[in-house]
Amino acid sequence: MKKVALVTGGGRGIGFGICERLAAEGFNLVLSGRSDASKVADSVQALEKMGAEVLYCSGDVSSAGDRAAMLAQIRDRFGRLDVLVNNAGVAPKVRADILEATEESFEWIMKINLQGPYFLTQACANWMIEQKRADDAFGGCIITVGSISATVVSPNRGDYCVSKAGIGMMSSLFAARLGEYAIPVYEIRPGIIKTDMTAGVTEKYDHLIRNTELLVEKRWGLPEDIGKLAAAMARGDLPYASGQAIYVDGGLTLPRL
Repeated sequence: MKKVALVTGGGRGIGFGICERLAAEGFNLVLSGRSDASKVADSVQALEKMGAEVLYCSGDVSSAGDRAAMLAQIRDRFGRLDVLVNNAGVAPKVRADILEATEESFEWIMKINLQGPYFLTQACANWMIEQKRADDAFGGCIITVGSISATVVSPNRGDYCVSKAGIGMMSSLFAARLGEYAIPVYEIRPGIIKTDMTAGVTEKYDHLIRNTELLVEKRWGLPEDIGKLAAAMARGDLPYASGQAIYVDGGLTLPRL
């Protein structure tokens, strides 16, 4: 029986890059997002052509009701969940100096980027424990897509940075708690990745990549770069490494003289 992976925000960008690699590995997929199903129909069709059975759940990860409804749909359709990939997230609607940023923006980002994944992970972890108790051969895995912004400060989007720092601690906490059930928890911290979220800063980073020493690998990161690592984690290729945060950033955070 095929394993099942839930990828939040799986219809585009990094999430879709992860889905493509998991489909290639033989996983069935659940994609979730706030968009109507028609908006991700092309993505779903592409994954189905790769041999995956795909369920799309429309909902907001920050909503407890939407999270519960999504897991109910997964139980009904597949009856199992092997891998959770917390990928969905938002950037600030307006980049604002931390001396002027609003509570409204902070609360909106925290609910989607941190509170939602925290309680989705809680629910999925309990389901995985249930499956592990029923079958000791069950091999679950939890992966969260964080950001270099967990440690690299941007004072004009402090709310985003704090949410990603929180994701780092969240991953560590669940790794510690789920160790007794042999359910590994990993975090991926991407750097500058070419997606629609970074479209507005393309010119800026094109210049920096070409003309400065910002990166060791002088190219944009791609969703497939993240997908390859997520697939290795989901396959079980990183044993004895639960709780680790792995940077996929072209060397941006590498200390250099």
